[in-house]
Amino acid sequence: MPSGSAVWTERLEAAAAWRRTQGLWRERDTLQPGLVDFAGNDYLGLKDDPRLAEAQAAAAKRFGAGAGASHLVSGHLEVHEALERRLAELVGRPRALLFSTGYMANLGTLQALCDSNTLIFQDRLNHASLLDGAALAGARSRRFHHRDFNDLERLLGRAPAEAAKLVVSDGVFSMDGDVADVGGLAAVSARHDAWLMIDDAHGIGVLGAHGDGCVGHAHGVERVPVLVGTLGKALGTGGAFVAGSDALIEHLIQFARAYVYTTAQPPGVAAASLAALDVLAAEPERRQQLRDNIHYFRREAALLDLPLGDSFTPIQPLILGEGRQVMHWAARLREADLLVGAIRPPTVPNGEARLRITLRASHSRESLDRLLEALARLHEEAAA
Repeated sequence: MPSGSAVWTERLEAAAAWRRTQGLWRERDTLQPGLVDFAGNDYLGLKDDPRLAEAQAAAAKRFGAGAGASHLVSGHLEVHEALERRLAELVGRPRALLFSTGYMANLGTLQALCDSNTLIFQDRLNHASLLDGAALAGARSRRFHHRDFNDLERLLGRAPAEAAKLVVSDGVFSMDGDVADVGGLAAVSARHDAWLMIDDAHGIGVLGAHGDGCVGHAHGVERVPVLVGTLGKALGTGGAFVAGSDALIEHLIQFARAYVYTTAQPPGVAAASLAALDVLAAEPERRQQLRDNIHYFRREAALLDLPLGDSFTPIQPLILGEGRQVMHWAARLREADLLVGAIRPPTVPNGEARLRITLRASHSRESLDRLLEALARLHEEAAA
């Protein structure tokens, strides 16, 4: 009989071998100088803004490199309190609560709100953290067809009227770049006495009249009681938040294990996020430049007959279908010093492997043209 160590070694080796034979092996890639990044989520180009770095350094000098404890012990500092107030103001909610990551925000919120008696209705293309949060809570997720109100109505109509129901959706879908119809989801949820939770990770800073996302001030707390946003994408820093009513935030402080039992965000990161919010408010031209870049890229890609998905957000999926072709194109682009995301199953459905191209306000017209020219060459070679 094999020892426990041998059993585990066999399990790990078998899992690795299966993933390699399926062409799905993932590798970390260290970002090298000189690469033009079309893979990350720094949509407004704030990650490298010296004002954020200066604010981070000043706060680290004042408060220390880390918070030292959880928010409920001694780690909740005045810079965290100030950031929570500013985030609540940004999205038009009474309160906001900081989490260390967007994944933890979704896990903690769903775990705290739901149990085995809760009925959760999720868009089929929701982020993995939302699915995992439902599983952690012991709740069953009913999956409705992507952005399909009729299917959601059908599922909600089958639920007992007295049951606690929660409808959950991404705001901007991270692999396709399309946007949820928040107003439509809110109307359906209200008809069935369900709460609505939107994870607007890729909308905060980008969408909305003031960068307040696809929910923000356009849909108040009564229509969208639970709003999640992240700081590590368009705002260029790190961490996440949940925004909503006083009752919601107090409930999460008491019951969200991912909040209660983790060290608070480093104060320097919180200070950098405050600086990012200042830039967001003072420089709306960044969002306009991003919109201009999206329009230009899509217009030129259409002229080249590139198979882009239907997205007006910075996420521009180039659907190639087959994983090996995606990896080949990504490698060829890397040789041209262009970094793009190569996305394969299980992150996306079988047959929908893609290059996930992300655009930034800081991308120059020259960089966009370099990418378009390289994609055109690959497209011509594939068609030959």
